Amino acid sequence: MASVTIASVKKNFGEVPILHGVDIDIQDGSFTVLVGPSGCGKSTLLRMIAGLEQITSGEIRIGETRVNDLPPKARDIAMVFQNYALYPHMTVRENMAFSLELAKQSKENIQAKVGRAAEILALDALLDRYPRQLSGGQRQRVAMGRAIVRDPQVFLFDEPLSNLDAKLRVAMRSEIKELHQRLRTTSIYVTHDQIEAMTMGDKIVVMRDGRIEQTGSPLDLYDHPVNQFVAGFIGSPAMNFLPCTVRRIGGLLKMELSDGTLLEAPLGAGGEDGQSAVFGARPEHLTLASAGGIAAQVVVMEPTGMDTFVACRHGTTDVSAVFRERHDFSIGSTVYLIPDLSRAHLFDAHSGLRLRA
Repeated sequence: MASVTIASVKKNFGEVPILHGVDIDIQDGSFTVLVGPSGCGKSTLLRMIAGLEQITSGEIRIGETRVNDLPPKARDIAMVFQNYALYPHMTVRENMAFSLELAKQSKENIQAKVGRAAEILALDALLDRYPRQLSGGQRQRVAMGRAIVRDPQVFLFDEPLSNLDAKLRVAMRSEIKELHQRLRTTSIYVTHDQIEAMTMGDKIVVMRDGRIEQTGSPLDLYDHPVNQFVAGFIGSPAMNFLPCTVRRIGGLLKMELSDGTLLEAPLGAGGEDGQSAVFGARPEHLTLASAGGIAAQVVVMEPTGMDTFVACRHGTTDVSAVFRERHDFSIGSTVYLIPDLSRAHLFDAHSGLRLRA
């Protein structure tokens, strides 16, 4: 196992900059998730750690070793790809043993390592099958087994669950997390799915346009986003954003919504009188009231059994609410939503940064 240090790393494709000086410290034995929208540079960064892409400038270290100029096979990493990358003409056993055979390891050692990985991943009964005879989830487990047998310092996962159906993705998330808790090998996982990031990572790195927006634990990012992008990207359903104007009335900080509604500002929020802002409140942090708060017209209701999801509209702005209780609102009716100001946020309308007192 080893730590991974990424210092001022930049990447250009020709004259086009893709990564703009990325700095990340990944602790030994941790599970770090790189998350962001498509095209933000997360997979490119992972491939640079693996040695599959050249670094334009900066430095990457695995443990104490500077790996910028080392070939992939010399970096002591193992990578699990999105498309499994299994050899179709080899059995499960042969796929898992192949890298060890290339390394000229003894048959006894290979057999022991393959057997251990097969036991961990419940592949014992599938060792003599070919990839075409396996389900998507089984193929992904074989790909992970092929990585485990190498006993690397670092595991790299490049969107490994994106080809699986929804139910299997949930199951495989648990399997990968359980695997990490068992092996404690430093792991770096790339995904565009923020639910995967929230449920799997010890640390999440949120990226956008080749830059890091925020780094922290899942709940830290959820509760304390530094800007409107992170607030909107982390959490499902997504945070509600309502344009407003900051008002200072009698020494108190308030928010004036587009229809003139005045609300108390979130606790700890700041801002200048007349400043254009955006009020952010998560759907689960809105409660019903008989009057006051945010008046919204019901557009769609989605009862799920455990929760009731209600899509509303405040003027021209969409607002979502999630209630643990069961409700049966009429479409077009007006509901009044009270935000939990201890868990709401205020962002500058131009920079997107969270406004603090």
